[in-house]
Amino acid sequence: MKNHGTLVILIHMNKQNVIIHGDICYSKTQKELAVLENGYLICENGKVAQACPQIPELYKSFPIEDYTGKLIIPGLIDLHTHAPQYAFRGLGMDMQLLDWLNSYTFPEESEYINLDYADKAYSLFVDALKQSATTRALIFATLHTPATLRLMEKLESSGLVTMVGKVSMDRNCPDNLRQESADAAYKATKSWIETSLKSFKNTKPIITPRFIPTCSDELMQKLKLLQESYSLAVQSHLSENHGEIAWVKELCPNVSTYAHAYEQFGLFGTDNVPTVMAHCVWSEGEEEQLILDNKVYVAHCPGSNTHLSSGIAPIRRFLDRGIKVGLGSDIAGGSHLSIFKAISDSVEVSKMYWRLVAQNSPPLSLNEAFYLATVGGGSFFGKVGKFEPGYEFDAVIIDDSKIPTTNPLTIEERLARTIYYSDDSLIIQKYVNGKEIISGKTLERSMSSC
Repeated sequence: MKNHGTLVILIHMNKQNVIIHGDICYSKTQKELAVLENGYLICENGKVAQACPQIPELYKSFPIEDYTGKLIIPGLIDLHTHAPQYAFRGLGMDMQLLDWLNSYTFPEESEYINLDYADKAYSLFVDALKQSATTRALIFATLHTPATLRLMEKLESSGLVTMVGKVSMDRNCPDNLRQESADAAYKATKSWIETSLKSFKNTKPIITPRFIPTCSDELMQKLKLLQESYSLAVQSHLSENHGEIAWVKELCPNVSTYAHAYEQFGLFGTDNVPTVMAHCVWSEGEEEQLILDNKVYVAHCPGSNTHLSSGIAPIRRFLDRGIKVGLGSDIAGGSHLSIFKAISDSVEVSKMYWRLVAQNSPPLSLNEAFYLATVGGGSFFGKVGKFEPGYEFDAVIIDDSKIPTTNPLTIEERLARTIYYSDDSLIIQKYVNGKEIISGKTLERSMSSC
């Protein structure tokens, strides 16, 4: 019996044609949920074929995974997090950004020159990410090539789909985190990119200048050469904190906004340079227009922006203007890896923005925030975040019966409680590109059905 259970696991983890049965919920539009109770979600070759009340004859031969009474939602997307900061999450939350970087972040990241330390710390991060509701993520590493490749190896083995950045810095940072020259940074980054592209399928490199204050003009020019040569995406930080913005003005007197400090080097969006900028708390006017015109994604990180006293990003205004927005955990500025927590935080801070800053800016609804966590961020990866034909089959199975209640709840109400509880222990399985990736929980379920 035990051997049979293990065999079931191996088959399940490798198949990409499957039907999962349960209570299906996803964003139909930015404000409206699509709900299907006791429905069937059909995966064909790793993509969504359809969500339907009955199994069509065409798919009768597909294996069925029965999650009756469980919630089935799209995988959540983390558009901004820092893997090397996971080990010290929850520390320094009473500081502002620049003080926090110097007191906690830079000392911790300097440890990653030690590959044994990196291996241990990145194991903690990847294991937690795998057990969370996140299926795809954009991740900052450090400037250390061996450690960054070790992180990518672990992510590749996890089954998640990610983009990882080897951070570039050559000024205004501790000596042990400063690359000796822009040319040395270029050569190291080029070698890392080529190794990454040859070695990994689901873990891709992304150009990652930490932020303008730590990157010289020469370094930015060389990163642009790499971006063009390998057609890579870009991630960085923008207009997070007043002190940071003032610093950029001193360093870049030739540009009118922080965004233009990236744009002058060709590292700020357009169709050929897919770009995510974290925070954008104080982006407005000319900078906001450039974000829109260049199709730059905003990674909204409400937990981090609150902890580090940065402010509240005007997400309602961004959405009304058509700016692309997703959510980020921003570990360890944010203290929770859970994107469920980022959803609830985004609703909460939007209420404060409405009440205290702009009474003509209605707070986000929970449905809108859920959309940002799925379709909003997912679109950076392509057709991701919905259960509609042709979308990547990324799904999370949730046993919300563990949350006690006295009354029957609708699927929408069950989703709301799941979000606000933000408890990863409710997750019993998740799929990425049609493959089950939480093997231990699969073993328990498969063996019990034998």
